[in-house]
Amino acid sequence: MKQLPPAWVSAFIYVGISLAAAGTFLGVTTARDYTWVARAGGAAWIFLLSTIILMPLVIPAVRKRLGQKGRDERM
Repeated sequence: MKQLPPAWVSAFIYVGISLAAAGTFLGVTTARDYTWVARAGGAAWIFLLSTIILMPLVIPAVRKRLGQKGRDERM
């Protein structure tokens, strides 16, 4: 079976975590008196920021775990 490239595996991980964070935000704000526009905007903001933060953390970790060298290590 062919192995997925580290970029794809990383994307599944950080997008999954970001979706979970956005879903948690939606769940928490449902208990309060916020409009749906505020909830959706906040969830989108949480998703975007968590994706930006997680990308540089997850990609090298997945490369290391899969035993593949990164762009900087090839030279």
